Amino acid sequence: MPIPMPGLAHRAQLKMTPIQTPLPSPVTLTVGRAGPADASRTPMVVAHGLLGTSRNWGSFTSTWAQDRPVLSCDMRNHGASPRDPAMGYLAMAADLAALIKAEGTPAIVLGHSMGGKAAMALALTRPALVAALVVVDIAPLPNPGPGFVDYLDAMMAIDLGGLTKRSDADAALQAVAPEPMIRGFLLQNLVRGPDGFVWSGNLPVLRESMPAILDWPEPLPGLQYGGPVLAIGGADSRYINERGSAAIRQQFPAADIQHIPGAGHWVHADQPRAFGDLIAGFLRQHG
Repeated sequence: MPIPMPGLAHRAQLKMTPIQTPLPSPVTLTVGRAGPADASRTPMVVAHGLLGTSRNWGSFTSTWAQDRPVLSCDMRNHGASPRDPAMGYLAMAADLAALIKAEGTPAIVLGHSMGGKAAMALALTRPALVAALVVVDIAPLPNPGPGFVDYLDAMMAIDLGGLTKRSDADAALQAVAPEPMIRGFLLQNLVRGPDGFVWSGNLPVLRESMPAILDWPEPLPGLQYGGPVLAIGGADSRYINERGSAAIRQQFPAADIQHIPGAGHWVHADQPRAFGDLIAGFLRQHG
């Protein structure tokens, strides 16, 4: 089924991004599906952040899937999705575009952190595929992220061949991640295979790609998406600060920017009820 183009009213408000913006060849993402396949409500695609997986969103997707299809994907080089040397945002946007095209209808796309940048890149380069956009604690800017570099280095330094207990890996990460919640998040990537523990993510490619993951590359800064956008920041996070808010409004002029008190970068984990309420209101209005 062909993807319908936005209606005239939407087209009028959209400072059209040329949909011919070249995108790389996609990989086929591994997707967890929930919800009714034939629902009349707009489907939803969920893109996790760096070192996350589709499983991070299980408690929310079960709610969102009550009246719509929800597709939670493992991003490239994460979880069960294919390994690929490319890890830039145009490549990630191409993956999401291929997923939505295969569904045959535009989707509401939600992305957190790295996944939020990928979702923004998709909306900017293929606006006809994005019925509405939710961006969680990230802005369309290059951003410093030394913490994730340290996390990856520490994870890769663990001798998995000699690892017999998850608690030993937890102890090895304490120096770079003293917060138990962050260590628990990182250790979701540690799985037991037939020959012992392995990392589910492609850590060497992710580490090598950190400059691209922290970047906001051309041609994206010069593009706009005029559809409905909800940007949710943690009040205790640095990502959607004054500069980040200005960048969001520049590229997403219809954006509603909300900050949740008592939440850091992992907004949905820190304040799940407030986060869920914001998403529910946005879905009632736009999906």
